[in-house]
Amino acid sequence: MESLPTTNWAGNVAFGAERTHRPRDLDELRRLVAGSARIRALGSGHSFSRVAAAPGDLVVLDGLPAAVDVDTDRSTVRVPAGLRYAELAVALHRSGLALGNLASLPHISVAGSVATGTHGSGDARRCLAAAVTGLQLVGPEGDLVELDRATAPDTFPGSVVALGALGVVTRLTLEVEPAYTMAQRVRVAVPLTEVADRFDAVLGAADSVSVFTDWRGPEAQVWLKRRTDGSGSHSDSSSDSGSGWEGGRAADRPLNPVPGMPPEHSTEQLDVPGPWFERLPHFRPELTPGAGEELQSEYYLPREAAPAAFEALRDIGDLVAPALHVAEVRTVAADDLWLSPAYRRPTATFHFTWVRDAAAVAPVIAAVEERLIPLGGRPHWGKLTGLAPDELAARYEQAGEFGRLARKLDPAGKFRNAFLDALLGDG
Repeated sequence: MESLPTTNWAGNVAFGAERTHRPRDLDELRRLVAGSARIRALGSGHSFSRVAAAPGDLVVLDGLPAAVDVDTDRSTVRVPAGLRYAELAVALHRSGLALGNLASLPHISVAGSVATGTHGSGDARRCLAAAVTGLQLVGPEGDLVELDRATAPDTFPGSVVALGALGVVTRLTLEVEPAYTMAQRVRVAVPLTEVADRFDAVLGAADSVSVFTDWRGPEAQVWLKRRTDGSGSHSDSSSDSGSGWEGGRAADRPLNPVPGMPPEHSTEQLDVPGPWFERLPHFRPELTPGAGEELQSEYYLPREAAPAAFEALRDIGDLVAPALHVAEVRTVAADDLWLSPAYRRPTATFHFTWVRDAAAVAPVIAAVEERLIPLGGRPHWGKLTGLAPDELAARYEQAGEFGRLARKLDPAGKFRNAFLDALLGDG
């Protein structure tokens, strides 16, 4: 039997649970929740912060029944919380359906990604949680709670990116659309000054765009993913159209966005069309993702602040680059989810994949935050930051409303940990 996890994927956070469980059905989970003083749910363990730390019981949801229920009339799918996006994508594609977006890693769980506001890329693409129209969760007494946007429009936006504070999510209902094809290509030797000066043109050149750099060198790679079947906003098969931007030069061989890592780990490039779920992520689901030993942080900024962020990061490029595997810039559309870092504002995200050396990385994160937080930066909930929980809460105008919702659904704080205690306060 597969062993139960004691640390996150990176190994930098020990969950600290007294007991870890993998329930096999909903009734078992409900009994566990009802009988626990404090309990937290774990997704795929890809968070780098202490958001998933567990002071009492930790429950892993990948043992629950994995049924995927498609409702073609409503264009929705109901999925188990522990399912990973790679598994969901295959099931949807078999039914001729698709999600509108995916993150760079398909290995992450649906519920964990939703709870922390994880995103993909695209000017018109919201974070993954914005596709959620309904949730089922287990409340503090083991009660089963159904929440959906149609019946609770005022509070549902506070129930999706919820950091596990409202209960153990067991199933989610997501919006889907007809399956589509995509092609991916990479432009190299793109001047960073051009990306900063023509940010809207570069990031609007395809349906999904990522810029990779180390902030010290003068150039970047730009990865462009476009729909090829007429279903997207930039589906012209003759160019990276949309904005019409084409800078640098076309890559003539497959690449990996992480320098030094094998291109075979990346999804197919060179403008070869394929299914949506084999192009939207950067990495193949069957292979080990990322740079290996790593830490991560990420900041969501108002889109209009992107040029200033480029200037600020290039000023400290000599400090940032030695601590990096790679950095990535993407865009995310605004949403209405209270704790989403893209709440009510079009967003540019600045992601950093660091070497796995916490002592060396900490001062670099501090220097990055000194420059990006004043520009309106909101740290990713699941990644490293030097900001205290009360400082994080101050970045969100609906944080007070979220705290009231959490105390209503979980008055004794059964689903909290030290991070959430500090974030929510006494109310």
